[in-house]
Amino acid sequence: MDPADLPLLSLAAPPQALTRALAESFSAWGFALITDHGIDAALIAEGWRLTAEIFAQPLAEKLRGHRPALAGARGYTPFGREQAKAAPLPDLKEFWHVGREPGPGGTNLLPANIWPRRPAGCAAVFTRLFAEFDRVGAVLLARIAVHLGLDPGFFAEASRSGNSVLRLLHYPPVTGPATHALRASAHEDINLITLLLGAEEAGLELRVSGGGWHAITPPPGALVVNIGDMLQRLTNRLLPSTTHRVRNPGADHAARSRYAMPFFLHPPPDFPLAVLPQCVSAAHPNRYPGALTADGFLQQRLEEIGLKAK
Repeated sequence: MDPADLPLLSLAAPPQALTRALAESFSAWGFALITDHGIDAALIAEGWRLTAEIFAQPLAEKLRGHRPALAGARGYTPFGREQAKAAPLPDLKEFWHVGREPGPGGTNLLPANIWPRRPAGCAAVFTRLFAEFDRVGAVLLARIAVHLGLDPGFFAEASRSGNSVLRLLHYPPVTGPATHALRASAHEDINLITLLLGAEEAGLELRVSGGGWHAITPPPGALVVNIGDMLQRLTNRLLPSTTHRVRNPGADHAARSRYAMPFFLHPPPDFPLAVLPQCVSAAHPNRYPGALTADGFLQQRLEEIGLKAK
């Protein structure tokens, strides 16, 4: 199967059918396409409008939301700051991170959000969008858990207090002389799973066996979902974290901004990333025998991508 032909999976499908379809798609490609997710189209449209307005502001205004000490955990990260692991040049993007607010039950380990002063309404809209992504993510994590022989709440319950992040992402127009930098260089995500809106704009590609790249172009409003390195580690690579990138646009689209809205589902900072026993066998020996927490893994990766000093 060509990944360009990934089937659309309905979140409204019967649970057993959804579990089976997700397992097949994730096991083969590390990716799945999800429709019928129930996130209100008007809310998404308002999110896109506000995102465009945030990044259209002068740099001095955006930098009011930049806190270098947070290593990109919340607020604004300027253009050219993040660099994919082992990539020669920084990515051609800027972004704003919205996270779970600190609170009881361990989530007081998380930093508070930093909201743009302008445009008005960002906190209300993106708090609602965060909650909707969180809801959809919990359903998908429950189906993944069932596929692995776990209680449906194994991942979903943990993620409710996890360090999940909604990224408002802007790839500015690609202008000037030719560059070897990409909008997003080849990389794998850090977290459990990623839910992405905005991939209908051409550019997202995944790497398949043999090293080739194949475009993913879902219909408008569908979610692209992919496995992250934390879940790959927990499942001993039975669910792979597939390398992907965002290539630069052709000449006809080079002068246009591209926006995306990925939601990175994380467990709590102290969640142990120990390989699940049922994912280890003689045919699949434990690839990750060392002890590591979710936050330890995250901090290590933030150093590798240049958001945190080594």
